[in-house]
Amino acid sequence: MGYPLFVRVAMWSGPRNISTAMMRSFGARPGTVVVDEPLYAHYLSATGLDHPGRRDILASQPCDWPTAVASLLAPLPAGVTLQYQKHMTHHLLPQIELSWLESVTNAYLIRHPASVVASYAKVRGEPTLEDLGFPQQVSIFRRHPGPVVDAADVLRAPGSVLPELCAALGLPWDPAMLAWEPGRRDTDGVWAPHWYAAVEASTGFAPHDPAPPVVPPRLAGLVAAALPLYDELAAHRIR
Repeated sequence: MGYPLFVRVAMWSGPRNISTAMMRSFGARPGTVVVDEPLYAHYLSATGLDHPGRRDILASQPCDWPTAVASLLAPLPAGVTLQYQKHMTHHLLPQIELSWLESVTNAYLIRHPASVVASYAKVRGEPTLEDLGFPQQVSIFRRHPGPVVDAADVLRAPGSVLPELCAALGLPWDPAMLAWEPGRRDTDGVWAPHWYAAVEASTGFAPHDPAPPVVPPRLAGLVAAALPLYDELAAHRIR
């Protein structure tokens, strides 16, 4: 089977998922460059939100989305066969024009909303549906369908799910994706010291935790609102 000279994969995920571990997995492939949340600075600049490391984030990336997008579509270095873009769906604000998504291979990383809400509530007490990125993720998928993987499925059986994901992306399978060296990467965003401690200590995907998530009662309605959106994407997931 022949493969293209290079592939640009845009992986769209909500927060409190295994998105950074997935970035490590793809980054372990030879000939791969990864891009960590390239629209984060624009998101903070446009919304005025005060996230940990805000000043450093704004200084590290373009704050205007056209420049950020242009960098994602720029020619790749010699020898690079895959560019993996890790995106947060809530960073794709309404003012961002979306025709550039036709120039990348879009994929979707989902997680059950009960698990997302239970995790998010530990770091931010009152998230909204838009904070969790479910409406944005569904909107992107409807316009630009692509392979979908569920975080729980990946953690249960990465050696089964990831080869199927690679096939759907037009990539040869590489077992190097199942393990990586611990530590920080030069390609990690400047926000890594605030969020990446667990993945920096990891050497592979963590085992799946079958324990049911504990959702604060006040956020049960948020889970219920997100569930139909999750279900729409989950119906397409690689099993």
